[in-house]
Amino acid sequence: MINLLLFPIIIPFFFAMILLFFKEQVVVQRVLTLIGLALSLVASFWLIATVKTEGIQTVTLGSWPAPFGITMVSDMFSAMLVTTTIIITFFVVIYSFSSIGVERERFFYYPAILFMITGINGAFTTGDIFNMFVFFEVLLIASYLLIVLGGEKRQLRESIKYILVNVISSAIFVIAVAYLYSIIGTLNMADISVKIAEINQPGIISVIAILFLIVFGIKGAIFPLYFWLPNSYAAPPIPVLALFGALLTKVGVYAITRTYTLFFVHDIGFTHQFLMVLSILTIIAGCIGALAYFDLKQIIIYNIIIAVGVILFGVAQMNTSGLEGAVYYLIHDMLIKGALFVLIGIIIYVTGTSNLREMGGLIKTHGTLGWTYLIAAFGLAGIPPLSGFIGKVLITKGAFEADHVIGSIIILASSLVVLLSVIRIFIYAFWGTQKNELPVRDQRTYRHMMFPAIMLVLITVAYGVGAEWLMPYMTDAADVLTDPSIYINAVLKE
Repeated sequence: MINLLLFPIIIPFFFAMILLFFKEQVVVQRVLTLIGLALSLVASFWLIATVKTEGIQTVTLGSWPAPFGITMVSDMFSAMLVTTTIIITFFVVIYSFSSIGVERERFFYYPAILFMITGINGAFTTGDIFNMFVFFEVLLIASYLLIVLGGEKRQLRESIKYILVNVISSAIFVIAVAYLYSIIGTLNMADISVKIAEINQPGIISVIAILFLIVFGIKGAIFPLYFWLPNSYAAPPIPVLALFGALLTKVGVYAITRTYTLFFVHDIGFTHQFLMVLSILTIIAGCIGALAYFDLKQIIIYNIIIAVGVILFGVAQMNTSGLEGAVYYLIHDMLIKGALFVLIGIIIYVTGTSNLREMGGLIKTHGTLGWTYLIAAFGLAGIPPLSGFIGKVLITKGAFEADHVIGSIIILASSLVVLLSVIRIFIYAFWGTQKNELPVRDQRTYRHMMFPAIMLVLITVAYGVGAEWLMPYMTDAADVLTDPSIYINAVLKE
């Protein structure tokens, strides 16, 4: 037994509690937040190395034998997601120093971020389905504070919708867990897989699988449950939007991936075909939204929805190529969305507007911003050798292997729509002539905002260029998803 897998959860939680005592000391909060995230990042890299050399790490709290105690499990899939989460949060926090505003920083901004990271990392690491619900609530409660922080009229209006949708989805989550427990008699996810295999997934289990898909689909924003996301995510400040867009929907995607590869695997002809149809509809709906708007935030937000569909399409294939591609693309999308939201935040800061029709000619005055954005845009669209290309190739390969040719064509066509939507931002904002006089901005603040943006873009480039070096880790993650017995044996020590 090793407690290392708990460190990326406990460290942010510990620092969040400490920060509550320094409400007015903004500098102290900034320093402590960075220290906490840096320590968490070291622990998460150490965890990846440990999982790579020693296999899946598990801890059953209170030294109870599994499945009777609450089990925490870290395989390569969850360890990489935890690490990616901390990397993104680290750079978004640095971006916040120059962009969020001191008044918001004084109102428990940094503790809320760390509590949210605690919930996200906990959800990625837990091996207990009810404990996943608990961690979901931790991250949601923190996100409720972040979405209303500042108290602007639009934030308050959209926060009501956001809270209501998540309260309803949480209630359905509890009902789904209760139904599952009443039939299976256990909450340990590995043990659930064993018990469902023993009873050969009767029809009621397929119904419960759809219930879980509804719950996680609301949180992950799949069709037609994404209706709340575009306006709710556009309401808070850019640093909060970057965290929400890069991380929150991915927790729902992870939960679908984990449950639909671990224990809802005995009626694939129904459950996974249904998931595949929804994923294709999600891609189409996201493409329509991405082309319909001339608002920077909305264009990138609808690209979140497209990416969710692409990832879940890979999961629905249930073969090695599809799942490797889904894992790779999930991490890519977390990184690239974090980078893009930070970049559009800088564009909005420079121009004073998020309306593309009121922009133009920025390449003459802000060349570094323009070319950095263009690299990120190419990465999102999947231009080789950037990271979006590798994930989509693997997912498409998995779809061809499963004879889902039409889905493959839609995935490839969506890449063109994504490219069009993000290149349109580049053409309108950076090319042409300047429409309005730019507001006077502090160059030092601008440079401070550019640093985390450039770093995140460089990480995404390295993630694509270094794909060959990273593929053994992706293969380890996909192996656990394609062969649930690896996960089950590690938890139950069979």
